[in-house]
Amino acid sequence: MAELQQKQQNHEGKTYRIEGLSCANCARIFEDNVKSIDGVTDARINFGASKIFVEGEATLDEIERAGAFENLKIRDEREKRAERVPFWKQKDNWKVYFSVLILLISFASSAVYGEQHIIPTIGFFIVIAVGGYSLFLTGLKNLSKLSFDMNTLMTIAIIGAAIIGEWREGAIVVILFAVSEALERYSMDKARRSIELLMNLAPNEALIRRGNQEMVLPVDEIELHDLMIVKPGQKVAMDGIVKKGSSSLNQAAITGESIAVQKSAGDEVFAGTLNEEGLLEIEVTKRAEDTTIAKIIQLVEDAQAEKAPSQAFVDRFAKYYTPAIMAVAFLIMIVPPLLFDGDWSTWVYQGLAALVVGCPCALVVSTPVAVVTAIGNAARNGVLIKGGIHLEEAGHLKVIAFDKTGTLTEGKPVVTDMVTFGLKENDALTLAAAIEKGSGHPLAGAIVEKARQLKLDIDAIKPDNVQSITGKGISAVINKTRYYVGSPGLFREMKADLLTDEINARITSLQAEGKTVMALATEQSIMLLIAVADHVRESASLAIKRLHKAGIQKTIMLTGDNKRTAEAVAKSVGVTNVRSELLPEQKLTYIKKLQEEYGHVAMIGDGVNDAPALAAASIGVAMGGAGTDAALETADIALMADDLNKLPYTIQLSRKALKIIKQNIIFSLGIKALALLLVIPGWLTLWLAIFADMGATLIVTLNSMRLLRIKMK
Repeated sequence: MAELQQKQQNHEGKTYRIEGLSCANCARIFEDNVKSIDGVTDARINFGASKIFVEGEATLDEIERAGAFENLKIRDEREKRAERVPFWKQKDNWKVYFSVLILLISFASSAVYGEQHIIPTIGFFIVIAVGGYSLFLTGLKNLSKLSFDMNTLMTIAIIGAAIIGEWREGAIVVILFAVSEALERYSMDKARRSIELLMNLAPNEALIRRGNQEMVLPVDEIELHDLMIVKPGQKVAMDGIVKKGSSSLNQAAITGESIAVQKSAGDEVFAGTLNEEGLLEIEVTKRAEDTTIAKIIQLVEDAQAEKAPSQAFVDRFAKYYTPAIMAVAFLIMIVPPLLFDGDWSTWVYQGLAALVVGCPCALVVSTPVAVVTAIGNAARNGVLIKGGIHLEEAGHLKVIAFDKTGTLTEGKPVVTDMVTFGLKENDALTLAAAIEKGSGHPLAGAIVEKARQLKLDIDAIKPDNVQSITGKGISAVINKTRYYVGSPGLFREMKADLLTDEINARITSLQAEGKTVMALATEQSIMLLIAVADHVRESASLAIKRLHKAGIQKTIMLTGDNKRTAEAVAKSVGVTNVRSELLPEQKLTYIKKLQEEYGHVAMIGDGVNDAPALAAASIGVAMGGAGTDAALETADIALMADDLNKLPYTIQLSRKALKIIKQNIIFSLGIKALALLLVIPGWLTLWLAIFADMGATLIVTLNSMRLLRIKMK
């Protein structure tokens, strides 16, 4: 009955986590095995994240049986992993220890009795039987299905070695294969640790106050609008808004920021962050599965499943490579004896060695391990890369375009100057703020905020027929008069003589100071000039310098702001080019033009504004993704904090990943070509073949893990 209920619950599809999955080829076999379960309509494996999505009806036990060939352990996606067992204590390694011991004893006995004596032969047989048990089960099963993978090739080679009397060689191959598999499992686990650590950051339970009662609840039972109590030294369990209290929170897990951020009433906080000082009362705003850290984990794991272009190439190559190697090995076995009177046992042995060295393990794993490691490292440093394709693309970038407001500047403009013409300052500001209060533009927010600070009653005015003038301003009717709030360019288009010499002089003077100027006017006259300044980010200038040092050819600022203000900001941050007074569609056109000229172009923005330009660029990078659903969903790369210094780090990581992927592919193919050349003089032995194959796999994995060492500077 319980099994039937589980099958019914799983009908729509469910995700499970896999423990012990270290081989890309084994992942494919496991996926096929799950697909063959009665009631399963589809199964999709994510090798990088070690997860499988099963669509249809299947119990956890049935799925685990499908992975029994590799001793895979399956658990529910939401279930926490059991306490990690030290590598050397893991059960899978005990047969390796036993086999190595028997191999050493067999070597010693062969030195005493001779290699052909029954005692060492029995020892070598035990090593082959124990060390290669699971290998043979899988290999023979695949052979019966005419499925030729690494396990099949190894099984044929070892059994062939035993048939021609090379028991010692077969035993050495089994041991080297088992040791290499264990080390591969260890290195893949280490590569995945970055995401596993993120998963364990948020607590499983929290102290909740409902009415007058306080209780500790699992996060799955916490409801929206519950009041969560977080004491000093505790981690925040859920996303929410601070209702009471003040404290500094370490947000490194989410944003990669090393410096704690001060939080007080009204501020947003994230699950997984550490409360360092005061007591906080937080209203829960998101369920456990919707928290920012849960989304980051989900997106990163999905990104690890997305194949990079180089990985797609390797997969296509491997499809033809394995049958070709089998054909070459077969020809090595039969051509010299048949055509050149060669010794059958010698050339069968050489063919078996070629079969072993031809295993595509290192080639298949060369790209995914690098992608998993790089994306995981980036996530821990507050950079969310949405897939291998974007990781590689970032490594090719030549030009980076920046939005101004909220990207190169802090995005918190404030009113600095007001100049009135024939109207009291407060009256004019009240009109402007009343018109702008419905707008989401940052400059509109600055005007409204200034009016609030001066305690002006802007809510008493009810504008009618409000119309947005894209990229230029806004208009509304108040007391039967149409008012306009917008850039000077709007009024030049409307009626050039509105801007008198005196007004133009004041506008020019304010813009020369790097301020953005807006005007309040009717169709007859200008009544108010409002100057707004948005401070340049402290990190902007250093980030631009690092990008140029890293080899980025051009950095360009794209803005709808006026030319003088744009040039003042551009000069202070050090970008090479600036384009001002651009409408959103003009930014899109300019991005396309840059792509035609340079090929690889990134656009950096806030993830909401300038969406067409972000979408059209080779890479769209969103600033301040933490807490911004739109940025997390739409951007190719999201910088979780408003820190532009994460951009040079991302470029460095991507370029290093590209370099390592190329090294891995060249090395894995080169070592096999070199080993195959040893067949000609007859120098290729079985143990050398397995060493070349598994050694290459281990080396490309360890080489990929060097990406973990790249840190934020």
